[in-house]
Amino acid sequence: MAKKLNQKATFAEFYLVYAHTQRWTVPDFHLDVCEFLDNFGPLGVLMMPRGHGKSTLLEIYNAYRLYKNPEELILAQSATDADSNKTSRAVVQMLEQNPLAWNVQKERGEIKKWWVKGSSDVKHGSVHARGILSNVTGARATYICNDDTEVPDTTGSPEAREKLRYRLSEQIHILIPGGQRLFVGTPHAADSLYANLIEAGANHLVLKMFEKEARFTSGQKDIRTTFKPTYIFSGIGSQAKLLKDFDDYKITKTDTDYLIQFQKQHGLIDCYSEALWLERFTPEVMEQRRKECGTLGEWDSQYQMHNKAINEIRLDPERLIAYSEEVTWHRSNNQIQMLLGDKRIVSATLKIDPSSGKTKSDVSAAALVLQDEKGRLYWHRSVALKGDVAITDKDGQFIGGQAWQVADLVEEFKLPNLVVESNGIGGYFGTILRSVLKKRNLYCGVIERHENQNKNKRILEAIEAPLLSGFLYAHQSVLKFNEQDSPQVKQMRLYDPSITNNEDDYIDSLAGAISSEPIRIGTHNHYPSYNDSNNWQASNQYVEMKIDF
Repeated sequence: MAKKLNQKATFAEFYLVYAHTQRWTVPDFHLDVCEFLDNFGPLGVLMMPRGHGKSTLLEIYNAYRLYKNPEELILAQSATDADSNKTSRAVVQMLEQNPLAWNVQKERGEIKKWWVKGSSDVKHGSVHARGILSNVTGARATYICNDDTEVPDTTGSPEAREKLRYRLSEQIHILIPGGQRLFVGTPHAADSLYANLIEAGANHLVLKMFEKEARFTSGQKDIRTTFKPTYIFSGIGSQAKLLKDFDDYKITKTDTDYLIQFQKQHGLIDCYSEALWLERFTPEVMEQRRKECGTLGEWDSQYQMHNKAINEIRLDPERLIAYSEEVTWHRSNNQIQMLLGDKRIVSATLKIDPSSGKTKSDVSAAALVLQDEKGRLYWHRSVALKGDVAITDKDGQFIGGQAWQVADLVEEFKLPNLVVESNGIGGYFGTILRSVLKKRNLYCGVIERHENQNKNKRILEAIEAPLLSGFLYAHQSVLKFNEQDSPQVKQMRLYDPSITNNEDDYIDSLAGAISSEPIRIGTHNHYPSYNDSNNWQASNQYVEMKIDF
């Protein structure tokens, strides 16, 4: 049935009319995007791969909103003023070239702020274009569109990410009640704002270049997937190659999966299903795009919408080997043995990194690292010590605080010694901790260590080698929090050794535990009751105890 003369077109219809004037061939997924944009509600997130037309769709959508309502007040924000100006010019052009918008044209104003015919607002422009870091105080909007506000320049450091989020939070004060906000882009950081918005309840449409994917780094010549791969890539960057069926591999369907057999070994294999936009992204184009990506993070974030930094991750948490076993204790040959599953633990190190109240250091961090007979390291606990260093009752007796929490770890794992960083508040943390340990009848030496080496150098030297060598394991409690990536995992992904203000409490304590002299597990892990006859003295050096039951 034909539309009534005064009935407005849907966005899909508006888009198809414009596409016809440009002689475009419209892919099916663009119509899915049109449907989403027509009904995303108060807050929407649209994520699409590079080169799939997301900015063009957004510009047409902005023109459509003015066509549908000339009283619309649009705040168009991009990463920079130049980018937002480009968007603004494109909206003007699309209004001019779409026959449906013949009576809604730019009437006055400059490219940063302009009005269409039919707008009665004399103060705020129909379109107000500004970079995300520019001052928009005093602006008002019924609709705010954010086009690629998350880019390397706005996410390259903790300060940049913090500033971006602050600017975005200001939009709430600009938005007229009942208005809408839309975010369009690709992720550029492990803690991508798009993921945060989705977790907060934003309506979203996430399109990947390939819907199904599987990655293999084992170097095996035979692998299995749950789907039949259409594209198989080897490597990344200049060495990347799109492998060919029959020449490089053979696929065999089994009852439960697909067996892929390669002619030779490959260090990295990525298997993908059919591409989202076959007509534009031919195999040749995809292979060239793969070669242009310097890191897996860049490829995964820009084309598969994974929340990863585009630069190389020095401390990649995906290299950690997960485990779930807990420590058990056994007596053998008059020695107490610590076991982790079937592995004997020969040493344990607990490192405490007290917080000094710095902006980027909200908690004191404690890391417990175990080591087995073969030298493998197990990041068994990573704990945030919160609150005051010590809490006392009215009689001055210790009853809680960070030092008390450390004592809980000492008691649980029967640790004979621990290490406290004495920088900052650590200068008195050790003294308080000794008093708490004595109060709780726990025999544990407290070793105080002042760190004067460059922190980034210290972290990399301690963690990177065992991580890359496959010798660093991590307990599930360290890796996950409420079924999501833990703060520890996020710190590893975001860690950038080129800057000095990383959020690194957890990985700094891990580095300290790895680099500290390991404390042997054995005869010194007996726990008698404390009395005056025991010759025990707190020390900042190792304390040996020969105590028999």
